[in-house]
Amino acid sequence: MSETHTGRCGFCAIVGRPNVGKSTLMNRLIGQKLAITSHKPQTTRHSILGVKTRDEGQIIYVDTPGIHKRGDHAMNRYLNRTARSALADVDLILLVVEALRWTDEDQAVLDAVRKLDIPVMLLVNKIDTLAEREALLPYLAELADKHEFTAVIPLSARKGDNIEALETQVLGSLPEGDPCFPEDQLSDRSERFFAAELIREQLTRRYSREIPYSLTVEIEKFEEEGNLYRIDALIWVERQGQKNIIIGAKGEALKEVGTKARLEMEKFFDKKVFLQLWVKVKKSWSSDEGALSRLGYSD
Repeated sequence: MSETHTGRCGFCAIVGRPNVGKSTLMNRLIGQKLAITSHKPQTTRHSILGVKTRDEGQIIYVDTPGIHKRGDHAMNRYLNRTARSALADVDLILLVVEALRWTDEDQAVLDAVRKLDIPVMLLVNKIDTLAEREALLPYLAELADKHEFTAVIPLSARKGDNIEALETQVLGSLPEGDPCFPEDQLSDRSERFFAAELIREQLTRRYSREIPYSLTVEIEKFEEEGNLYRIDALIWVERQGQKNIIIGAKGEALKEVGTKARLEMEKFFDKKVFLQLWVKVKKSWSSDEGALSRLGYSD
């Protein structure tokens, strides 16, 4: 007797240029914060799986770094490789663009997904920021001519507009199959990974445009004691001046970052957290393929 499946299951990559709201969309779809966010481009540095299990099936979303044309050093190459490699084995691509904007980088992302024999759904994000919604209709018509998209859906990841309709359409586009992950699992990433990302989020949000791209976070200790996590983390920067800025006068700036990160971790892990932070200099780590690999940036 042949096996029958009652639900659907598949992988769905969320792609686009930097800063179009991919991570905000992922968090909205999962219903919990998994991907860190900020207003700065290239905040996302890793592919992250977000698992959404519904009665009708399971969707495995893959949040990706923004595909971009900015610079050609090791970190930029890593981000583009990571985003492009995430497209290899998915069942559906969600191409995210910003309402009323189309740039060379948007075109580069479309050119990349065009080469794949994978259905593409176009998501037009940030419609909540438009003063005149009437301008959206000709823009949507113009986008529809660029590729044979399976659907073109305007939405607001920040406010949740059209999210339920999107998810219903995504689920209907996936193959029939059994779930790949347990019902209560939300991601494939470890708690150490999320701890590092939550620290980096606070640093990215706090500091000027230059510093966030020159820092990374490494978890040195992650221990569980009953309802308490003890976490020691190293913040790596590229220059002594950056270290001084992050620590601040009498260590106050670093203390504030630590407090905010700890509160986010306690919310995320649902446990008390004891967090200690240190800042060290590793010159030009983001331009060094070997240093990137040792710090967890490996394909």
